[in-house]
Amino acid sequence: MIALRSLLFQVLFYAWTAGLCILYLPLLAAPRSWIMAGARVWVRGGLLLLHVIVGLSHEVRGRENIPSGAALIVAKHQSMWDTLVFHTLLSDAVFILKKELIAIPFFGWYLKKAGSVPIDRSAGARALKQMAEATRQALAKGRQVIIFPEGTRTAPGDSRPYNSGVALLYGLGAPVVPVALNSGLFWGRHTFLRKPGTIAIEFLSPMPEGLDRRVFLKDVQDRIEGACRQLA
Repeated sequence: MIALRSLLFQVLFYAWTAGLCILYLPLLAAPRSWIMAGARVWVRGGLLLLHVIVGLSHEVRGRENIPSGAALIVAKHQSMWDTLVFHTLLSDAVFILKKELIAIPFFGWYLKKAGSVPIDRSAGARALKQMAEATRQALAKGRQVIIFPEGTRTAPGDSRPYNSGVALLYGLGAPVVPVALNSGLFWGRHTFLRKPGTIAIEFLSPMPEGLDRRVFLKDVQDRIEGACRQLA
């Protein structure tokens, strides 16, 4: 039954996505705020399908730590779900993502219009400078910039070294809010199965200011990984 519901969700979610990709084409010529509103409609529709068909919902913990203005969101990444839900929780979310996604027809156009921060992983130190400058500009406009510090999805209980670029962004001076979650328990990396239940996502208290970058990188990883283990 889980497999059948998962397949039905996949079919309807991608049909919903494809339909909106066509419907939203005029928004590419509209103000950015319009495409952000459209993104929230797309995400809420997808999450509703997930709830109704699969029986998968979510709960938000630490709402008092959700920023309303400029902030850097450093989040665990276990599932595609993580790339959706922030549009419903933050007022103006933009993602740091790999450059290849911008090249995807239709979908990449919307990512670019939304102000996403693309990273060319092959560019080395130059990529970090470009990321920092694009993030600085987004923060100056009051946006919440989301980075997945491991650079890829990891299975529940697993962890990769956090990228040093996160520490570079910490130096921009915006509040840094760590986020823990357990989405991988229900929406795994390499399977189409979507399991019923309740995903927990927790906004932790902001990181202290003025830390040495190496200390910051270790502390933010310890806090996120420790909180994720509590959610498992």
